[in-house]
Amino acid sequence: MTVKPWHGVLVATALPFDDALAVDHDRFAEHVAWLAAHGCHGVAANGSLGEYQTLTPKERARVVTTAVEAAPEGFTVMPGVSAYGAAEARGWAENAGEAGCPVVMLLPPNAYRADERAVLAHYREVAKAGLPIVAYNNPIDTKVDLVPELLAELYEEGLIVGVKEFTGDVRRIYRINELAPGLDVLCGADDVALELAIAGAPGWIAGFPNALPESTVELWQAASAGDLAKALPLYRTLHALLRWDSRTEFVQAIKLSMDIAGRYGGPCRRPRVPLTPEHEAAVRQATGHALAEGLS
Repeated sequence: MTVKPWHGVLVATALPFDDALAVDHDRFAEHVAWLAAHGCHGVAANGSLGEYQTLTPKERARVVTTAVEAAPEGFTVMPGVSAYGAAEARGWAENAGEAGCPVVMLLPPNAYRADERAVLAHYREVAKAGLPIVAYNNPIDTKVDLVPELLAELYEEGLIVGVKEFTGDVRRIYRINELAPGLDVLCGADDVALELAIAGAPGWIAGFPNALPESTVELWQAASAGDLAKALPLYRTLHALLRWDSRTEFVQAIKLSMDIAGRYGGPCRRPRVPLTPEHEAAVRQATGHALAEGLS
């Protein structure tokens, strides 16, 4: 078990749908248990990779309970509780607490260009649920950037314990550490994992462990230990895959990679459509290369 439940490699889980695009909760439970058995430290369910925006409230709630029931002792379930409004997000945080989750992950207000006052109000409201919050900074999708100065305000007020940093700017961790010592900066984009591990990030909220958990955990642990002789060759082999995590089609790409690796990725719900032939070929080539190199 990690020192804090949001430390280590937490997998942003893909959510399996059947051919009729219904949530396959049995497959999801098996996937959570499989990730735990292959070295991961937890799951971040109901995030973007879990297509939470397409779920009904009933489906979204059941994803959390399914993950908690499937998780072995000491394996973290950190659900995303993001929503357009603070009241709804607080409700999802309360739901997570009732299910037994030790921590939640929260974006700024969705689809609203919130200013600093609105962001602070949003996190204050969700914090009333009483669970530790890992902020999620994804200005590419939300159009709200949790800059280091704003993160420091959130942390000083006791509203957040960490941040999933998805900007891809590897310089930010140093500025955040200067302004908010004690705030855990977690790697949020797969293709900067080596750089943030070296910089001292205590955790990685990762996408590609869905397909290759052992190799990605091995990469993270080696990089975190400063063992570049081991980490760098792994990173070079994986990077053609890892960079898909920062592309618009990341869900489709990771699910396809899962299928190729012998897992079940399956289809996506709309608005996501299948990969183009060119993108599919690129994912197949990169996944095939990783598997040929013995990665798993």
